[in-house]
Amino acid sequence: MSTLPVIAAVDGSDDSLRALDWALDAARGREAPLRVVHVRQYAAWLQADVLVSGPPDAEEDPVLGQVRSHLAEVPDRPDTEYVALEGAPSAVLPELGATAQLLVLGSRGRGGFASLILGSNGMAAARDAECPVVVVPRPGREVHEGVPTGPGPRVVVGLQVDSPDEAVLDLAFAEAARRGARLQVVAAYPSPVQIWTAAPGQILPPTVDDQSVENETRALVDGFLAPHQARHPDIHTDPYVAPGDAAGHLVAASKDAELTVVGRHRRRLLAPARMLGSVTQAVLLHAASPIAVVPPSPPED
Repeated sequence: MSTLPVIAAVDGSDDSLRALDWALDAARGREAPLRVVHVRQYAAWLQADVLVSGPPDAEEDPVLGQVRSHLAEVPDRPDTEYVALEGAPSAVLPELGATAQLLVLGSRGRGGFASLILGSNGMAAARDAECPVVVVPRPGREVHEGVPTGPGPRVVVGLQVDSPDEAVLDLAFAEAARRGARLQVVAAYPSPVQIWTAAPGQILPPTVDDQSVENETRALVDGFLAPHQARHPDIHTDPYVAPGDAAGHLVAASKDAELTVVGRHRRRLLAPARMLGSVTQAVLLHAASPIAVVPPSPPED
């Protein structure tokens, strides 16, 4: 069975070339082929005076020509395929995830407003693609301090103890193993704990204290990590359990990290549409490291 490729979406922007370089390293680490895709938004078939005889030619695509030059002198380059497509990138890019093990793109492309932190194509791909999506931010994002970190390479993963997803932890451990990195596991719990009564606006004092909630959260984290640690005994895991905003802790932890891994919301009966979730969206907008958004594990039969 052939290995699925790592796909890099390019549009000629500096952001997409940074994403291309990241995808190149990812393909090497996974021993996978690299597929470079340029989706041209303004298709010829939208022009009344143009007769289209077939798909666009990758050999004549100037953006892909730029990429060929960019990769020409790269040593140990994996098998590389260049593909030109036409259509709306926000629709075409997520569809590519069905034939990839990883989809990589920059935080912003040539279109959109200069003030946007994350472009619509990146948001759509992270929300809708069937494979994990990595968004590579522009360098220089500043994040606040607050999460202690140790020396050496580090992968960060967000763990929701109330709804953990094995796919998120699987990818985080695998990436840490490929990079010889520590895995920092960030789990947040609400504080202070509030209990609402039946009377509108009335709050009862909590029956459990913060220390009890923290201890329970740590116990849950240890339980979720145990089977993954057994499969990856060489990876040092560093759980960080803290009260408050999960997004804020993850963004702070992303400083100097190799990768930050977060999950996408599962579809629910009353919310069947695909959603990123508020924490994942905040991490995409503000994290300093590349961000991997992992689709939820398929439901068990």
